[in-house]
Amino acid sequence: MQSFLQYRRFGRRAREQYKRDRNRTEALERVNLGSDGSTESTGTVDNVHRASSIDEIESRDTRDPEKAEQPGNERLNGILTDDNEVERGLSANTLRATQSLGTNMGHALSGIEVRQLSKALTRTRTKKLGKKPSNEKEEKRETVFVVGYESETDTMNPHRWSLVTRIGATMMIASIGFIVGFASSVDSAALAQASAEFGVSKVVESLATGLFLVGFGFGGLFSGPISETVGRNPVYIVTLVVYMIWIMASALAPNLGAQLVFRFLAGFFGATPLTCAGGSISDLWDPMERVYAFPVFANAAFMGPIFGPVVGGFIGQSSRLSWRWCEWITLIISGLILTLILLFQPETFAPVLLKWKAAHLRKITGDDRFVAEVEIRAETFWKRLLHALYRPFLLTVREPIVILFALYLTVVYIILFTFLDGYTYVFGETYGFSEGLTGLAFLGIAVGLCSASLLVPLIHSWAKRDLKVLREEEGPSAKLPPEKRLWYAMFGAPAVPISLFWMGWTNYHDISCWSGLAASVLFGYGILCIFISTYQYIIDAYEINAASALASLTFIRYIAAGGMVEVGIPFYENMGVHWTLTILGSISALMVPVPYAFYIWGPKIRSYSSYAAISE
Repeated sequence: MQSFLQYRRFGRRAREQYKRDRNRTEALERVNLGSDGSTESTGTVDNVHRASSIDEIESRDTRDPEKAEQPGNERLNGILTDDNEVERGLSANTLRATQSLGTNMGHALSGIEVRQLSKALTRTRTKKLGKKPSNEKEEKRETVFVVGYESETDTMNPHRWSLVTRIGATMMIASIGFIVGFASSVDSAALAQASAEFGVSKVVESLATGLFLVGFGFGGLFSGPISETVGRNPVYIVTLVVYMIWIMASALAPNLGAQLVFRFLAGFFGATPLTCAGGSISDLWDPMERVYAFPVFANAAFMGPIFGPVVGGFIGQSSRLSWRWCEWITLIISGLILTLILLFQPETFAPVLLKWKAAHLRKITGDDRFVAEVEIRAETFWKRLLHALYRPFLLTVREPIVILFALYLTVVYIILFTFLDGYTYVFGETYGFSEGLTGLAFLGIAVGLCSASLLVPLIHSWAKRDLKVLREEEGPSAKLPPEKRLWYAMFGAPAVPISLFWMGWTNYHDISCWSGLAASVLFGYGILCIFISTYQYIIDAYEINAASALASLTFIRYIAAGGMVEVGIPFYENMGVHWTLTILGSISALMVPVPYAFYIWGPKIRSYSSYAAISE
């Protein structure tokens, strides 16, 4: 619904821009080519408009000197035409007769780049438009008008939407991340009921959680690349609907096999925000604004898995509610979020928005040469999709940046999701917590997640300071290097092993449970800092390839986390809480130097990459 209304708004604004620029162009022609052939001044205001319009047109079409001199780009008193029959000495009436409306406006509209296509792209467009191909010997390169935003302040650009609109869109993206994270963990707190109903052990029933996470990993490979082809909203809406169908199927599962299959499929289609959300937030906020915006999503993405056991624990200990209510509650919340997305979430992906604008301009002018950048690619949709799907695997194999950060997040997620089983031993067996209270113990991690947000004003002030210095030295176009995104991780990385050693070495009956809960606060703080830095570093370092890099991270960490959920119960049972947390703490300690190493040597590491953006 919102995308449909947004499409119509784009049409209205395109018509308004067309009318403004047409009136300006006609006024320019009247000033330059008066009916009596005179070009005398018609007043100060008209002269100002004339000068500014000519400058604008010339600057737009002479950015590439070779293009400006190509045949068909003759200039007559500042007005462009690509009709080769027009001679410089023709009258204004002859000029108007020989120029098409679309050609005139293609040169005059603000935000339009006049470009000549290669012969290969010309042939591709000719086939798409159903036109008869030209004789190859006589074939000419086609001139097209590539549509962009009207100006830096164009309100069609998501970066220029109102603050309220952008905050609302970010919150809805965050809510999707919350509910799919909630779905991933809510079943883990009701293992005893589900395993008793199906007549299996808790380890076997924990596959319902593990396979959901594995589905996350595989689904992330598809949703990100597809969103970069068809737009964000279609992917969010379609995958949410299908995910909800499988959640409902899980609630109605007649046996364990059906439940496991349905949970895997629910995870596969629920992976959308894990790879699309980073792109959506980049669509809405510039790099400096993301210092504030991204933690909103990061908090929601981690709050979901934390609140899942809180709700699931009380369902699990209830004598009135079946474990299936874990799925029903998930379905109800998902339905509410889907409704909000349908009604209020705007499309944010710039190539799709410009494609809409180009379609409206084609309709207004009747000229099919108005195109968006995405529409003049020679590759087909399926070829682009294939490239997008195998690129994450190339990045995983070839890119040390992706490998190390994927390994770091994998360690974090292994610890987090083994806690889904492990908290039963940490707090249930040691302190006698019921299932409901064990679930509430996860709120300590939630408090830690929120405390990490206290760093945001400090990091933002540092970023503004460094950007100001950089622009004084390198010019106004300078931007912060990705390494500046690592401040969060450098603050939070040591907190993870410290919290695990603290929790493990104080887990005794005669030491208060508040010690372990305080340690969990430190753990929550550390993992959110690492997550924020990792995602923002990858987005800034890989830019156009960021979705593929994030898909690699998603795949690796969720496959590993899904497997470790199965190992969690035997691990805690055989090794005990003390040794299990000591081993996990030691592994996380090995990863602590990663953000510091990248902060120091990141530019050099990126210089070896075939995909990462290299700072000038």
